Amino acid sequence: MCPTSCAGSAAFKATAGIDITNTDYTVGETSTLPYAVRTTGPAEINFFKKIDGGFYVAGLPRSGTDRLYDMLLEVYPFVEKAGSIFQTTLQNGNPVIHPAVTLLNAARIEQTAGDFEFYWEGVTPAVGDLMEAVDKERLAIGRALGVDVIPEPTLGVMQGYNSADNYTTGYSTAPGFKGIKAQDSLDNRYLTEDVGYTMIFLTDLAERIGVPTPVMNGIIDISGVLLHRDFRREAARTLAGTQLDRFTPAELTAL
Repeated sequence: MCPTSCAGSAAFKATAGIDITNTDYTVGETSTLPYAVRTTGPAEINFFKKIDGGFYVAGLPRSGTDRLYDMLLEVYPFVEKAGSIFQTTLQNGNPVIHPAVTLLNAARIEQTAGDFEFYWEGVTPAVGDLMEAVDKERLAIGRALGVDVIPEPTLGVMQGYNSADNYTTGYSTAPGFKGIKAQDSLDNRYLTEDVGYTMIFLTDLAERIGVPTPVMNGIIDISGVLLHRDFRREAARTLAGTQLDRFTPAELTAL
């Protein structure tokens, strides 16, 4: 699953009817995409960046990681082995960046149909503060699971997107994000996926292991109001839907 977004390999196994511990099939996930692109037309893309590092892969279970790593290494020499799918899942930066920038630029998106640069114009100190608050909760989830998660702007520098390791100018002057426009509507994957799937999953996981996530919960609530949806009721991606609900917190750490 490239990228995982949130326990994508576990969701795949659950959907395919394969037990999460099954080793007959090599199933795994990467932490992010190896490149940044946007569609510009039918069968047409604008290529912005191929990352320089910070690209992780994990098998589910971990016995599959070596095989997946060897396969990806043939194409992506910067790939690294992750400790588990919790590292690849938590290392995905989309829920840190996209919802915060979208919500705090909601009026501008609606007024202009996204006719501004999402990162270079959409990230200000206040937006950076919200991104950082989300990131702190993500890092706390990682610590509770024994996973070393890299802060999002630090990872951005490793990947070659950012030239500054902070939550404001790190994005508003990021060479790898220059030219990327905002979405034309609030009803977009930056909320429907990064909140409706990933944040729902992360808060479900956090609750299981006893980590408070008030900022993520607030973003879920506000996003639901703006889109007239109940993301918690929809439960698009949860521990139950990935077969992970059968494990205790200690077992999740050992998985």
